Amino acid sequence: MSKRSRTPRRLLMAATTTSVLTLALAACGSGTGHSSAMPGMDHGDTPSSSAPADARASMPGMDTAATGNGLAAARDGYRMTSTTAGLPAGRPADYRFTVTGPNGKPVTDYTVDQTKRMHFYAVRTDLTGFQHLHPTMAENGTWTAPLAALRPGTWRLYTSFAPATGSGKGRDFVLSRTVKVSGMPMTTSLPKASGTTTVDGYTIAVKGDLMAGTARRLTATVTKNGKPVTDLQPYLDTYAHLTAFHQGDLSFAHLHPETKVNGDHGGPSLTFHAEFTQSGNWRLFLQFQTGGKLHTAALTLHVN
Repeated sequence: MSKRSRTPRRLLMAATTTSVLTLALAACGSGTGHSSAMPGMDHGDTPSSSAPADARASMPGMDTAATGNGLAAARDGYRMTSTTAGLPAGRPADYRFTVTGPNGKPVTDYTVDQTKRMHFYAVRTDLTGFQHLHPTMAENGTWTAPLAALRPGTWRLYTSFAPATGSGKGRDFVLSRTVKVSGMPMTTSLPKASGTTTVDGYTIAVKGDLMAGTARRLTATVTKNGKPVTDLQPYLDTYAHLTAFHQGDLSFAHLHPETKVNGDHGGPSLTFHAEFTQSGNWRLFLQFQTGGKLHTAALTLHVN
């Protein structure tokens, strides 16, 4: 896996009174106007391949008490606030929000994580819509996430960050809020659990004997036209990004690959350490880059 300065990128753990989730896999990223496995899976930002010099040297997400499962707007004094309760359907829209600290003031100093200070995700509650963005922050601490067109329905918006100062310094936080998108929502059923999916001509096969509460090895293999893909490019200082959401309660998990980056020569196989402490179906969104283009594949995996 890519090393920001020296160690693998942060490991996020989702822990609640009812569920705790840890998975270690691919790095965060996004890209504009790239195709995906399902409608609504849009992205923002321009693909990047290197991390800045001030990126974290250690692996914050090990502080599991700070992370949570991403389903709360507030945790340990930090709160995600927004005056936006609704967004229009069918056209791009900006979502503005602020993160306040225990002192009630906007947080403006963040630790760089995989080249970004803030990672933002928009997920439709039926898991058929997905966007991964890197918002921009104004001097007053207000963040703006430029969302691509959303389909009608309820969406959950997640922020992933680590304060650089204050009581939360060096700790990973995942906070979220829901927003209504105008129009008549049409629910789409997810594909059944399967270890294989395709996107943009690439086939992704994921294998692993997954069991809640037990650390297992998981491998993702990328092929095209039946041939192994060996030209995966570094993307935000890693070869792949994998985000998972639990079908039902939308618990959030950020996964990181263990494969080290070696120029534009990633693939075909990426090995992951995976630990799921909540059983059921998880919707995985895998992002990888080839030829300067970001691809997003989606698949459903079942954890016993």
